[in-house]
Amino acid sequence: MSDIKIRKIAIEDNTKIATVIRDVLIEMGVPKVGTAYEDEALDKMYETYDYPRRRYYVVEEKGNIIGGAGIAALEGGDSETICELQKMYFLPCTRGKGIGFQMIQKCLEFAKEAGYVKCYLETMPYMEAARKLYKRVGFLPLEKPMGDTGHYNCQAWMIKEL
Repeated sequence: MSDIKIRKIAIEDNTKIATVIRDVLIEMGVPKVGTAYEDEALDKMYETYDYPRRRYYVVEEKGNIIGGAGIAALEGGDSETICELQKMYFLPCTRGKGIGFQMIQKCLEFAKEAGYVKCYLETMPYMEAARKLYKRVGFLPLEKPMGDTGHYNCQAWMIKEL
């Protein structure tokens, strides 16, 4: 764990984090349409999150990007008070070490500092480990999606009061 650090994304991380996210989505069998896989932002994550009230963090181990997650206002929703936990993916070598928990804490801390009062997320019903982690940090399931993220193939929605 001492070689692992969570830090803000840098422009030189764009290609590496895009590869990580796409690799994890393929591994998980996530559809390439109607999910984060087809987001234009994947190839320019630094630029996408380089705005006030947005932040993307990467997990780095020995110079390699092995995961990431971000916070931004909920598209098509109450963007003043509701943010979205976005693009949280980790390579297999990262999982089960508490890094996801640390990453969520860092993202939620930023969300509070940015003035959001709720955090929303979308995931896949079969991503059991991720959903278990979200529940552990206080996310509650929703019966329908919020906002307009464009991720119509994500069929599990959750929210947390900050």
